[in-house]
Amino acid sequence: MILPKVRDPRFVTIRRGGTLTDDDHRLLALWAASCAEHVLGLFETVRPDDPRPRQAIEHIRAWVRGDITMMVSRAAGGHAMGAARDLRGAARHAAYAAGQAGVVAHVAAHELGAAAYAIKAVRAAAPRGEADAAGRRECRWQRDQLPPAIRELVLDDQRLRNDICWSVFED
Repeated sequence: MILPKVRDPRFVTIRRGGTLTDDDHRLLALWAASCAEHVLGLFETVRPDDPRPRQAIEHIRAWVRGDITMMVSRAAGGHAMGAARDLRGAARHAAYAAGQAGVVAHVAAHELGAAAYAIKAVRAAAPRGEADAAGRRECRWQRDQLPPAIRELVLDDQRLRNDICWSVFED
């Protein structure tokens, strides 16, 4: 469970009664795509012939450009999560990261799911005894990718939802 029980209005678009601008929604989507893409190889080395996670990342970027609808990106995200279901470890988490990125078009708060699953993927792929350090490095890398316009929003979101995101955002 990576979504809070009560939706944060900062992650709900203005037209739906929240405070999130379309520009910031697109920045969240691109950041989620970057987080997922950073670990995509952990899936593709296990399932090189399964395009669904990569397609979810491509679709969320296409949504940002206005080339596809939210529904198409959301569906691609769901298919990426379907690619994860029979896997374990790093490959599973990497596919879920891509799926979460794909559904940011529908629910902006999934941005943190993409990041959290990417950190879980890196942790799972790390040698024994190095998982925590690898996860912290991935978290720092992700934070370095944050555009200034959404940086404080995402950092606060990480603080608020860390406990329901497997505590992966602790420094």
